[in-house]
Amino acid sequence: TLEGTMILSAPARFGIVAARFNHFIVDALEAGCLDALRRHGVKDDAIAIARVPGAFEMPLVVQKMAASGKYDAVIALGAVIRGSTPHFDHVAGACSRGLSGIATDTGVPVIFGVLTVDSIEQAIERAGTKAGNKGAEAAVTAIEMISLLRGL
Repeated sequence: TLEGTMILSAPARFGIVAARFNHFIVDALEAGCLDALRRHGVKDDAIAIARVPGAFEMPLVVQKMAASGKYDAVIALGAVIRGSTPHFDHVAGACSRGLSGIATDTGVPVIFGVLTVDSIEQAIERAGTKAGNKGAEAAVTAIEMISLLRGL
């Protein structure tokens, strides 16, 4: 059985793509992500953050980062909150479809830290309150995936 660990045996570089839309939620996800990376020994100079307007724009920047050869993993952080129109379905669907193929196309782990929620309350719960911080979970997932791929 092959599994990754939460410990990096060698330094790794991380790209983070963070959406500005719903920044009050994404800022908390980013803070949780950075805290988790640092707690696992990742130095600030091994982290690059790119900001995009929203979740719809993420796949292009994630793809460029993943294909650059500069990053061992790319973490996408955003928040798409359902409204009263079908806009949510289009944005969330385009973001998830776009991100899902990048990892297999590039061989670089792409971590989906984009909240797709029905309400602002659900987003707040997942950005550091009672449901934990999904940004921190994304960071740990990235570390585990790097570890796993290095062991294959």
